[in-house]
Amino acid sequence: MGEHQTYVKLNEEKHIPKSDILSLLKTYNCYHEGKSFQLRTREDDGELILEGLLNIYWGLRRPIRLQINDRSSVASAESNNNSLGRETAPAGGDVGGQEEEESPQLLRTRSDASFMRVQRRSKTHTARDLQRLRTHRFSINGHFYNHKTSVFTPAYGSVTNVRVNSSMTTAQVLNLLLHKFRVENNSEEFVLYMVHESGERTRLRDGEYPLVARVLYGPCEKISKIFIMEADLGEEVTYDVAQYIKFEIPVLDSFVEKLKEEEEREISKLTKKYSALRSMILHQLEGRDHTV
Repeated sequence: MGEHQTYVKLNEEKHIPKSDILSLLKTYNCYHEGKSFQLRTREDDGELILEGLLNIYWGLRRPIRLQINDRSSVASAESNNNSLGRETAPAGGDVGGQEEEESPQLLRTRSDASFMRVQRRSKTHTARDLQRLRTHRFSINGHFYNHKTSVFTPAYGSVTNVRVNSSMTTAQVLNLLLHKFRVENNSEEFVLYMVHESGERTRLRDGEYPLVARVLYGPCEKISKIFIMEADLGEEVTYDVAQYIKFEIPVLDSFVEKLKEEEEREISKLTKKYSALRSMILHQLEGRDHTV
């Protein structure tokens, strides 16, 4: 008898042969050779498990709330006075070679930085001044957060990573990411999308496995990236729609105009067709009345 074929879950309904996943994994790890993004494998009750780092890009349009009662964060502020008032520049774009973060960081947008009115530390600050600064500003994972505002917006397109495995669902990965950054918002407010270079955007459902999806779509994040977005703002974009997104507005207007013209021609054809059928039916009815 031949060797029994084993499978890896894509979601609750679909599976992929273990041999196919191992082949894709070989390509994936070759791409990340020498980097910390190579994935490891292990067997768990006969099930193949992949594990490693997964890059997730911030695509939020609205501020999020961070937990301010983080004792370790406050302690960080008090033990590192040199960080008071220092901004971290937003980082955007693809940083696929990024190593695992020793401590999580959220990259603020410029609007948030100005909103928080962070002051630079001066050598002339007295002990009382420093105490006042510590009281009103907390260092959350190395970034300043004003407890009066209770909001924070990660820089759009900046990237972070979480350590996951292939048995973790989309919902579990989301919860892990939010816990890492002490995000107070409910995880149900967010979703994950696989966003392609073409503009196509596919939502990763709650029952799917993001790490498996990452391997299936390949390792190159210039081609596709996983984004976290608001559940009520994000929407799927099919390939057919995505191919038009990058056109300039005048070109799109011309497409719309041509579609309208084609629509009017089709309406005219259908109107004539059904008008002829209606006339034919009425003629037959009139003929029947005469015979009666």
